[in-house]
Amino acid sequence: MAPAFRLRPAVTWSVGVLTLLAVGADVGYAQVPPQGSSRVFDTSRERFRVVTVSDKLDRPWSLAFLPDGSMLITEREGRLRIVRNGVLDPQPIAGLPKVQPGGSAGRRNGLMDIAIHPRFAENGLIYITYTKPGEHGAITTALLRARYDGGHALADVREVFVADAWTDSSISQTAASRIVFGRDGMVYMSIGAPNAPASSGVFADTRGGRAQEPGNHGGKVLRLRDDGSVPNDNPFVGRAGYKPEIFTLGHRNILGMVVHPVTGAIWTSEAGPRDGDEVNILKAGANYGWPTVGIGRDYTGDWIGSPVAAGAKAGRADAQRFWMEGMEQPFLFWVPAVTPAGMVFYTGDRFPGWKGSLFIGILSDARVERYGFNARGDPAGAENLLGEYGQRIRDVRQGPDGLLYLLTDHKAPLRGSSGVSTDPGYLFRIQPAK
Repeated sequence: MAPAFRLRPAVTWSVGVLTLLAVGADVGYAQVPPQGSSRVFDTSRERFRVVTVSDKLDRPWSLAFLPDGSMLITEREGRLRIVRNGVLDPQPIAGLPKVQPGGSAGRRNGLMDIAIHPRFAENGLIYITYTKPGEHGAITTALLRARYDGGHALADVREVFVADAWTDSSISQTAASRIVFGRDGMVYMSIGAPNAPASSGVFADTRGGRAQEPGNHGGKVLRLRDDGSVPNDNPFVGRAGYKPEIFTLGHRNILGMVVHPVTGAIWTSEAGPRDGDEVNILKAGANYGWPTVGIGRDYTGDWIGSPVAAGAKAGRADAQRFWMEGMEQPFLFWVPAVTPAGMVFYTGDRFPGWKGSLFIGILSDARVERYGFNARGDPAGAENLLGEYGQRIRDVRQGPDGLLYLLTDHKAPLRGSSGVSTDPGYLFRIQPAK
């Protein structure tokens, strides 16, 4: 297939203005149609129908399609569910190890991403990332592999990788993990470290400093073989002081990861602090800056990477300059933050006007964003979808039927309100409106 657009590796484009316009004033959200019902929406390129497939999910985190079109869905509290022929099986799939549950306000993620082995039809293997509990309240991120034959239990469950990124579970943080299989057959796995300091050096007192610590997996994207071992051609293999699994470093909290359908490059969506959410295109061995550099302000009110935000030893006096030698610039960024999550490139034929577009689920601003691209590969405009529902969009996937599927975490509280909604998580299907 000929490329629909060409990429430029260091495009920066602010969508902060769109953030201000997307949801509007502090008003109530539209009622989500109940399970089996739908609603039609019109946009500049497509008219589509949103069908509520299920309203019985509990904080779903990710979904993956099996060859027969069934969907496996992870729920943060530690359950694996399956949707067959559009119906959610009420019985969870057994066989998962002990998972540190999600906890209040989304802390300590729990059960997270799921991916199907590229040769699933031959080997039946699935992969899941989760928060692993350890001794004395410590937690880290782990990757399991298991066989699934379509029944109500996993078989041959094996922990193939445990990240050296242990933290005290009392630290207020959301350390997410996404996984994809690259075109090279390798597993790309993200490890979050938004608040964890490094164990030594200039980042020892820095919130998020672990992302710059080469001897720790936190704040990195790892590249692994499908058995969890290290590929010999990883960028830091044999380099003293570096974990050999590291593919890229300097990440805060990656909430979405996808393989570009034309180039094969790995794209990630990353949550920043108050400002500076990003979409990045990964390059082997590259450093993406956190917490040394970013676009906008940290929770302290000062610039990301400033001595106030990053600490006196690690901070930069020129942090208002949103770039730094040796650090990669984001492809897209948001100011203020919107919390971008799961994402997908649309490659199907059911929505011709959307072909080649990037769809990103948005959590804190509760919508889906669609990005088209021009002939140079630059973003050629953005479109906000489903903001009327006020749902935190956790994941966006394309099904084998060429339709789009969305998972919602829960309904976002109205702006200015407090607390966390107890509404269910939804599974939506987006299909052409006839």
